[in-house]
Amino acid sequence: MVLMQHNTMIRQIAVNGERMRADFEALAAVGGDGSGGVTRLALTPDDIHARAWYADRAEEAGLRVHDDDAANLSAILDAADPNARTLVIGSHLDTVPDGGRFDGAVGVLAALECLRTIHESGIELPVKLEAMNFTDDEGHYASLFGARAFVGVLTSEDIFDTRRDNAQLRAALRSVGSDAQRVLGTRRDPESLAGYLELHIEHGTRLEKSHRPIGIVTGIVGRKTHKITFLGQAGHSGTTDMYKRRDALRGAALFIVRAHESMRARYGDGIFSCGDVDVKPGKFNIIPSEACCTVEFRHVQEDLMVEMEREALQIARECAAANALDIRHELITHMPAASMSAGFVSAIESVCEDFGIPSMPLISYAGHAGQFTAQITPTGMIFIPSVDGIGHSPREFTEWEDIERGANVLLQTILRWALGA
Repeated sequence: MVLMQHNTMIRQIAVNGERMRADFEALAAVGGDGSGGVTRLALTPDDIHARAWYADRAEEAGLRVHDDDAANLSAILDAADPNARTLVIGSHLDTVPDGGRFDGAVGVLAALECLRTIHESGIELPVKLEAMNFTDDEGHYASLFGARAFVGVLTSEDIFDTRRDNAQLRAALRSVGSDAQRVLGTRRDPESLAGYLELHIEHGTRLEKSHRPIGIVTGIVGRKTHKITFLGQAGHSGTTDMYKRRDALRGAALFIVRAHESMRARYGDGIFSCGDVDVKPGKFNIIPSEACCTVEFRHVQEDLMVEMEREALQIARECAAANALDIRHELITHMPAASMSAGFVSAIESVCEDFGIPSMPLISYAGHAGQFTAQITPTGMIFIPSVDGIGHSPREFTEWEDIERGANVLLQTILRWALGA
């Protein structure tokens, strides 16, 4: 009987939508352009302003504020047991240049509101709750920097000057009181964690088209980025025999077309993209001696992403040989594919079923902190609709009803997970 009353009380707990919306409007003004767009690049003055604003809201709510050496900023609701494990809920406050108001911000504000709501309810949980803002999720300096630090996969190359000058990143960390020398020691002990959970807009139209307000993420695609450079020989475009040219751009163009065709034919769930080709010497009347393609592979299965990569590189070598070219390639980025915790998927499903909320399983084709947190702790993600699938744009928009519903699904999932921990 007592357990039934306890469960009934938990079901009745809901976020304060008006308070969360006031927070949303206040945060959107930080770096806002007045017409819906927001530019709040990581560790710039606007991002620092947003961080201070967030810390103030947390302290006002009676939560403990903490930041680590990677400048990840958290609001913490402690448990009675100081040795209790921590359930982290979060996202990011930074944006892309000329971005939108919803991406990242919704997740951080919903996490904060969930902690406030639980704190005000008087429910004592057996875990600590931590509403986290991850540093530089969007890659102003280094994509998913805070999440990678949290998991412990950053290397000296990411902080210090090995392949590139990272002085600006180190200076930016100092501006918020972090020490680059200690960033590599930021990794959380997996034994101290109960899990990671995030609410995010979909960045796609699957929820909107299916008229389902909640997406239960089952996996996040991995991503590999390569620079593939075709090397030929410059020459006069008017006088060099068409059949004796070593035209680097021709080899690159052939590669791009063949790679697209092959990836579509063999890896329907995978993504291959080439959005940048740098041609040298870049003159209309000189045969290109060099063409550097920046290409990207994405797949929710790590082994299939590796297959895509291997096949594309073989195609590149064949296209180079067919045009008497040399070739070199360099791996620039590797973001691992990740599966979400079956326990979290089940918990979110049960919340939606209990409250009569239509939902559907989804794969995330965009990168998120969860693809790293999944390496050390159970991880779950909840998607809410994004109108017309627009993201990273001032036109990005999500109905407030969907945000509030998503925050309540997040809240109920937190409670079920925490009480079962």
